[in-house]
Amino acid sequence: MQPFIQTTDETRPVDRAARWERLTALPLTILSILFLAVYAAPILRPDLPAAWRLACEVTTVVVWLLFWVDLLARLKLSTHRRRFLRDHLFDLTVLVLPVLRPLRALRLVTAVLTISRRTETWARGRLAVYVGTTTLLLVLVSALAVLDAERASADANISSFDDALWWSAVTITTVGYGDHYPVTAAGRFVALALMIGGIGLIGFVTGSLATWIVERVSDAGRPAPATVEDIAVLRAEIAALREQLGPGPTGTGQEPDRQSRPAVSSP
Repeated sequence: MQPFIQTTDETRPVDRAARWERLTALPLTILSILFLAVYAAPILRPDLPAAWRLACEVTTVVVWLLFWVDLLARLKLSTHRRRFLRDHLFDLTVLVLPVLRPLRALRLVTAVLTISRRTETWARGRLAVYVGTTTLLLVLVSALAVLDAERASADANISSFDDALWWSAVTITTVGYGDHYPVTAAGRFVALALMIGGIGLIGFVTGSLATWIVERVSDAGRPAPATVEDIAVLRAEIAALREQLGPGPTGTGQEPDRQSRPAVSSP
């Protein structure tokens, strides 16, 4: 009889952390979309009633606190908490800095990161879909943030969402016409973040487009590879040909009958 040895399940905390992330993935994505909506409403509608404006502000704070709850829960369920903090230092910084009023736009980064993680899971294996969605989200969020930062300035030349959206598209594509540009410190901070984030995304899109064009040009003169349907048709034709020919005299692989052999006389 083998002695009883008590073992601990070391994978249980990991499973609990993974289970938490699976359970909170969809609710956090919905909260992120709600956050973007209530953040954008007062910016797009400056004439919004004071009660609705207050409700939007309260909602952004509540959602931001829920992001804190999610981060603390994942930290508690993590087996290596120091490694978790080191790997999620950017997330922690983004959650801490918006306490300062001038940096409240950083709350948008948390929402963008949450939606981006959800998009990455949904579009796994479809990198172009993920990059395209992230680029569009970055352009829209940057337009909202720079309009929120610039509208109150007397020297601002970005005074409408159309101007902000145009500026965001021009900046992320590195065109830089210079017709619209931020003049406040917060607006320039948004521009800096858009430049840094947009370089990688636009570089990937440009590289993918160039690779696709080169592959199309190089494959133009090559014969098309055989498909599964072509192989199936060829096998069917071979089978029909065998049926028409029929089995040969030795088609069964057996030795011919001895009676049909010519007799050999003994000397």
